[in-house]
Amino acid sequence: MTQTVTAGQAYEASVGELIGRINTGLLIDGQWQCPASGKTFEVLNPATGEVIATVADGGPEDARRAIEAAGRAQKAWGRTAPRERSGILRRAYDLIMARQHELARVMTAEMGKPLAEAAGEVAYAAEFFRWFSEEAVRIGGDHTITGDGRNRILVSQEPVGPCVLVTPWNFPLAMGTRKIGPAVAAGCTMVFKPAELTPLSSLALAGILEEAGLPDGVLNIVTTTDAGSVVEPWMDSGIARKVSFTGSTEVGRVLLAQAARNIMRSSMELGGNAPFIVFADADLDKAVQGAMIAKMRNMGEACTAANRFFVHHSVAAEFGRRLAAAMAALRVGDGARSGTDVGPLVEEKARTKVQSLVDDAVRRGATVMTGGSAPAGPGFFYTPTVLAQVSPDSDLMSTEIFGPVAAIVEFDDDEDVIRLANNTPWGLVGYLFTQDVDRAMRVSEELEVGMVGLNTGLVSNPAAPFGGVKQSGLGREGGRAGIEEFLETKYLAIPRALA
Repeated sequence: MTQTVTAGQAYEASVGELIGRINTGLLIDGQWQCPASGKTFEVLNPATGEVIATVADGGPEDARRAIEAAGRAQKAWGRTAPRERSGILRRAYDLIMARQHELARVMTAEMGKPLAEAAGEVAYAAEFFRWFSEEAVRIGGDHTITGDGRNRILVSQEPVGPCVLVTPWNFPLAMGTRKIGPAVAAGCTMVFKPAELTPLSSLALAGILEEAGLPDGVLNIVTTTDAGSVVEPWMDSGIARKVSFTGSTEVGRVLLAQAARNIMRSSMELGGNAPFIVFADADLDKAVQGAMIAKMRNMGEACTAANRFFVHHSVAAEFGRRLAAAMAALRVGDGARSGTDVGPLVEEKARTKVQSLVDDAVRRGATVMTGGSAPAGPGFFYTPTVLAQVSPDSDLMSTEIFGPVAAIVEFDDDEDVIRLANNTPWGLVGYLFTQDVDRAMRVSEELEVGMVGLNTGLVSNPAAPFGGVKQSGLGREGGRAGIEEFLETKYLAIPRALA
């Protein structure tokens, strides 16, 4: 994507030029087109509030055409050779990595995260395509003999069929590849609705998949400001056989109710309220390092973000002091600027929510060790914040913060902290820091979560099964389990001649 001027010297395209190269229409049956209504919506840079793009605003008629295209393409696509599907994903991986810096700059412009972190997400997103390119050629089955010896049992796995994919704004590229990758590998066609706040990364990804050779109609994208008017027709179409959603638990409940009408396969990666437990024997240097990753990745706007910091009373003061110092040292600013550690939150509504949660905790007795306010100026920034002596009754203990706020609560014994950690309807991930192996294994087993980070603040990896329990969702993404979510099992009984 590098251009050359007539003088022969290379120059770096502006972010406006990069965005200008992205097709911002609807992608239906291999054709980029305008919505039936002719409507569009604006995409804003959360660091400045400026409009950076205008995108097609699809509706029910566009949704109908998209799902019908996916339905028509399913039979031929499902019969393609595994190696062909694998090759498309591998070429897409190579193209993403070749354009890592350019894609990162677009992501920073539409979502706000610092450029270095955005580049990290691009690499993480690409890795899902590489992982599932390898899984595509390993779709297996089974062959056994019945116990009485009279029949052969032949088990095969087939594509589940057309899929509805709905992604959030906080990881605008990785959430797309995490769903599209296994769907392509399994042989499923798709209708895809990216988040209204961050559609550009998804639209750029669609262009890359076209370039990689994905056939027309396999991936169809409808961007919209009215998610219900697009997604519900897909769910009720009778064509879609699966829905994969990442987002809030509230929206997940609605989609599960819609999926029940046609008994659709469902994968739901929903909200989180992750506990971060620091035991008395923890290595505090590692615990603070892990806390910074678990809390501040993506400015705290992650379902895996550590929300509730449970720290043993014997080390709570020292841990709080070290964490506050680390948070206070972070530089807040436009993610596109060199040296920025913390970018803006995605919109004003998000910042208002974070401030209200902090204010509530302070009213209930919490002490602000650092931060606690929004800086002046344009953009939706919030200062990294550490709160100590937080009351368990504070709203932020039962609400997903989605911002750069760490709330510390002290505990006395193991059973007490396990009870506190599990006292939530969510169960996505938990983090614990201890040097006692027996305690580590026991607490990991007792935490009601789908993933545990032991002496680490990062659990996400394309090779691992990502997902939660309780109201944090259903199913898994990534790892071997990720492709199985897009496959149906078929059993063939064959009479066996007996001698």
